[in-house]
Amino acid sequence: MLRLGHRPDALIEVLHTVQQSFGYLDDDALRYVSTSLHVPLSKAYGVATFYSLFTLRPQGEHTCVVCTGTACHIKGSTMILNRIRSRFGIGPKQTTADNQISLLTARCLGACSIAPAVVYDGEAKGKQAPDDVIARLEEW
Repeated sequence: MLRLGHRPDALIEVLHTVQQSFGYLDDDALRYVSTSLHVPLSKAYGVATFYSLFTLRPQGEHTCVVCTGTACHIKGSTMILNRIRSRFGIGPKQTTADNQISLLTARCLGACSIAPAVVYDGEAKGKQAPDDVIARLEEW
C-alpha cells in the first residue's frame, strides 16, 4: 500500500498482493485494506467476491480450476463439475474436508481449441473427460 500511495484505485492490486502473501483474504485482511485505502468495507468485500481468482478461505494443498467458458461448457465442463461434486463432495470455491483439493472455476482460460480445459496446480490440460479429471484428483 505504501508503494501505491494508499490510493483507493489500487484496491484490486493490493488484494492480489495480500492474497499472494497469505493465500486468501480473511475478514481481518479485508478490514485492514479497506481502512488503509479509505474505501468502504463493502467495496473491498464486493471486489473480493466478484472476481473468481480471489478466495476468502484457505486453499487446499492442491488446486483444480475448471474452465466454464462457452467452448468448455459445450464440450462438457458441467459434467466434470458434477462428477467432482459427486466423488469429492465439493463445488466451486470449496475445499475437501481433508484440505487436499480446492475446486475453482474460471470464466475462460483462453484455451478454447482444447476444450474442456482444466488447470491442475497451475498446469493446464486440454480435452479433459470427467474420468480423466477424477483420476488426476484421486492421485492427490
